[in-house]
Amino acid sequence: MNFENKRVLITGASRGVGRACARMFAEHGAHVAVHYRHNRKVAEETLASLSGTSHMLLQADIRDAAAVRRMVDSVVEAFGRIDVLVNSAGIYELHPIRSLGYEDWQKVWDRTLQTNLVGAANVSFCVVQQMLRQGGGRIVNISSRGAFRGEPEAPAYGASKAGLNAFGQSLAKALAPQGIYVFTVAPGFVETDMSAEALAGPLGDEFRRESPMGRAAKPEEVARTVVFLASEGSEYLTGCIVDINGASYLRT
Repeated sequence: MNFENKRVLITGASRGVGRACARMFAEHGAHVAVHYRHNRKVAEETLASLSGTSHMLLQADIRDAAAVRRMVDSVVEAFGRIDVLVNSAGIYELHPIRSLGYEDWQKVWDRTLQTNLVGAANVSFCVVQQMLRQGGGRIVNISSRGAFRGEPEAPAYGASKAGLNAFGQSLAKALAPQGIYVFTVAPGFVETDMSAEALAGPLGDEFRRESPMGRAAKPEEVARTVVFLASEGSEYLTGCIVDINGASYLRT
């Protein structure tokens, strides 16, 4: 896989799966735009860890449509184009319907959908306009196993990821004639900051046993699949949703 002189924008790249993707694309020669929302120190650490040169750092709250447009414009101005977009930014908040108040319920749903689904849609819209001008590109969305098996304690998260799956497949059908290919990966538990508390808690061993491999995924395992999908030769996989869950949940 050779990404020499390719330009890659990764949202939520300061940590977790996004960080692993940034590192792996850079290792394969890409120029990477590292997006973060609020933790500049961690984002700078990610940037400093990338192989090669000519990478860049971007701050934006992707819930803000105007900020999204400014972010994408900044990447295009600096890089000249965007060959690959990875929509990795996401949040997960517990909000059980049995015990949460109505106002808090609404707030969590709004934050989650605006970040995980609407934000990704707006970033994709702005990037696609550039990809149409340049004659092609690739988008990889980071979804979740929760889109299929349900998230009883975090239903907005499961719904947002199910929406992201449908969004990616819709774009795949709409944009393939223009040489823009869209893919989705759906991990289960991954050893990231987002899942650290759950995996370290009293149910951690139970969560790990959900996979017959007896462990959660490593961020690098997800990143390898993302990089593969963004590579030349994967075009006919457009519209696919790739499960990366260690056989913890098998779809039929």
